[in-house]
Amino acid sequence: MNLLRNLRFSLRVLRKNPTFTLAVALTLALGIGATTAIYTVVYATLIAKMPYPQPDQLVMVWLRIQDHRNGVSAGDYTDWVQQSHVFQDLKAFNGASFNMAGKGQPEMVQAQFATPGMYRMMGVPFILGRDILPEEGVDGKDHVAILTNRLWKRLGADPNILGKTITLDQKPYTVVGVWAAGQPDKLGWDVTVPLVFTQAQLNHDFHWLNVMGRLKPGVTLQQANADMRAVAAHIEQANPKSNHGYSATVEPLQNDFMDDNTKQALWLMLGAVGFVLLIACANIANLLLSRGATRQREVAIRSAVGASKHDIFVQFVTESVVLAAVGGALGIALGYAFLRGFIAVVPQDTLPSEANLQLSMPVLLVSIAATTLAGLLAGCAPAWYASRVDPADALKEGGRSGSSRVRHRLRQALVVGEFALALALLAGAGLLMHNFWNLNKVDLGVKVDHVLTFELPMNKDLNWPAEKIASYYQQIVRSVQSAPGVENASAVVGLPLEGAGFGMDFTIEGLGDYSDPSQRRNTGLQMITPDYFKTFGIRMTRGRTFTDADNAQSPRVAMVNEKFVQQFLQGKEPVGRRVNVKEILPGAQQLGPLQQWEIVGVFHDVRGGGWDHQRPEVDMPFAQSPWTDVNMGVRTAGDPAAMTKTIAAAVHAVDPTLALAYVKTLEEVRDDDLAGDRFGLVLFGFFAAIALALAAIGIYGVMAFSVGQRSHEIGLRMALGASRGNVVRMVMREGLALAGIGLVLGWVGAYFVGRAMQSMLFGVAALDVSAFCAVGLMLMIAALVACYFPARRAAAIEPMQALRTE
Repeated sequence: MNLLRNLRFSLRVLRKNPTFTLAVALTLALGIGATTAIYTVVYATLIAKMPYPQPDQLVMVWLRIQDHRNGVSAGDYTDWVQQSHVFQDLKAFNGASFNMAGKGQPEMVQAQFATPGMYRMMGVPFILGRDILPEEGVDGKDHVAILTNRLWKRLGADPNILGKTITLDQKPYTVVGVWAAGQPDKLGWDVTVPLVFTQAQLNHDFHWLNVMGRLKPGVTLQQANADMRAVAAHIEQANPKSNHGYSATVEPLQNDFMDDNTKQALWLMLGAVGFVLLIACANIANLLLSRGATRQREVAIRSAVGASKHDIFVQFVTESVVLAAVGGALGIALGYAFLRGFIAVVPQDTLPSEANLQLSMPVLLVSIAATTLAGLLAGCAPAWYASRVDPADALKEGGRSGSSRVRHRLRQALVVGEFALALALLAGAGLLMHNFWNLNKVDLGVKVDHVLTFELPMNKDLNWPAEKIASYYQQIVRSVQSAPGVENASAVVGLPLEGAGFGMDFTIEGLGDYSDPSQRRNTGLQMITPDYFKTFGIRMTRGRTFTDADNAQSPRVAMVNEKFVQQFLQGKEPVGRRVNVKEILPGAQQLGPLQQWEIVGVFHDVRGGGWDHQRPEVDMPFAQSPWTDVNMGVRTAGDPAAMTKTIAAAVHAVDPTLALAYVKTLEEVRDDDLAGDRFGLVLFGFFAAIALALAAIGIYGVMAFSVGQRSHEIGLRMALGASRGNVVRMVMREGLALAGIGLVLGWVGAYFVGRAMQSMLFGVAALDVSAFCAVGLMLMIAALVACYFPARRAAAIEPMQALRTE
């Protein structure tokens, strides 16, 4: 009964003060809205269960060496299947691409090779047909395909498509299944075909597979890891040359392909919106304290007619919670809008495909809890002060109490806290801005202007020898090179800025024994055509580049980057030294015999696979080590994007079945690589801007209220000779002192924010003086502006009128 009476009274009070109600509700809505949006993302990606049956049983199994995760060889996978005891199922898969024939130009579709039963194990639903059967996982019976719902609709959504064929790499594949719409459409491929191992592929050297498993009921991750370590040790004993030092680990499927920096960034974003919510609560508490000071006579009258301190406390807390409920409802709506904006601008492939970025019941419960907690946090202090009002003192005309001074100090303390939190957030944004500046100033090692890039996936069923593959791509490069407007063209396995095509073990002649696995080092490996360095504008620092004379019949040669020389040769002359690397057999997922490659040149480092680090790299002539799938770079005289049709025509003049995939300028490749850092900067900066605005509003509110409460004092000062300038300086000094204290405390918090962000930053220290000083100056300017208007109002007070009023 009392609760209903308190609620009705609270609603009446809030309706009588619509401006105050709206100000509080909007302030809280900003905090709750930001919290709801970011918590939705965190919950969907890091907390919620995967959208599969018994998701806790699904795991990824990796080969590991020296704490680095590796792909799995076919030999290791088949041994795992035979020797492990903890899995219901263990399936292998690998990404691929096909040229799919259609009515017009061929298009590339992303595909997946998977061992039979992969989707039965995962529990992926089918709208038509079935999964790949075990008998379809053998050579000769493997030309069957499963389509995503997305591709099925693109092909016309034929309900009778089962049993019909689609043409992939000029070969017919019979459609046996179509997935239901939903989760499978978010995955990175459109078609799945059986993964079949040839006898040559069943080796332990070539690491090219991903392995997913489903644990038996009751098996824990600890038990699974113990079992797989024992299996890996047995395989190492049987294959010491290939498996020395390798172990196996079992890891939850959840977020397995999500990098640690992204996970850390999401937790930091959640912390950032928590800061925003705390600042909003402090602002609301200040507003409620200020309003409480104007209601002292009301409280005194209620006390005089019999209301207890408990009754007054509960009433004020109820008003705060009702205000919070209004703000929370607006905040959830605002959170939905923030979330839609987040989804629209988040870079592709940043978040796992399984993440369901929708407002869900768990998220709403957290939002309701945050709203209630915010109402209590903001309302308890004002309610306590209201319950402590002395009725006799409050009813006196112009009476003052010691509690007013305490209340004023609390408001000041809240402002100091707001500024400290705001500075910590601004410091985080400043660090990200400095990081982004550093990344933009990095020497990429390439000239990104006037270059068009694209992928050319070759037909996988051709089984051409190495010489024919090299000749095939040489014809394509020459055809593109001869197109009007083209200056240079080249083929490369892995594009600059995106990482080398392979990672390979090697030794340097005289500096290690390849037969001893502990002596081997690892480097990035590229296969390139002769004009690669001209096409991408890569600078030579020593020796020579490759020429057309470096072919399959000539001595094997290689080039290395400066990082390779620095890390492995340590001042020794690189040119003339020989690198021992096993030959990569094209299209075979198999390593050939050990070969020696003589270093003939050194080139400037090219960034790739993450701009915050450089990796050693060895480049080989494509003619001496060809590969089936390549990327091409084409340097043009004019706009490279406008040359796409001309270049496509040159490619199709050699092979009309080839699709040009992922066509981008090199500038777009660079911008895509920076998209994640840019997005983090914008999002963190957005929350920091909200925090800055709330902190400025907070100090404005405190100083404006202080001026209103001290009009008698200010009038008396001016009557005794204080100039208007003196009054402005007095008010400004008080406000800036609060901001300054918050600034000092905030710098301490900023240092810890920098420590937490350290792994995400490139060339930026946790204590970045330039960034911290810049955001500190920004915060003080905001405080200066916020204090100026109350100071002007104070200076405009007419002394006699103020004294007469008092």
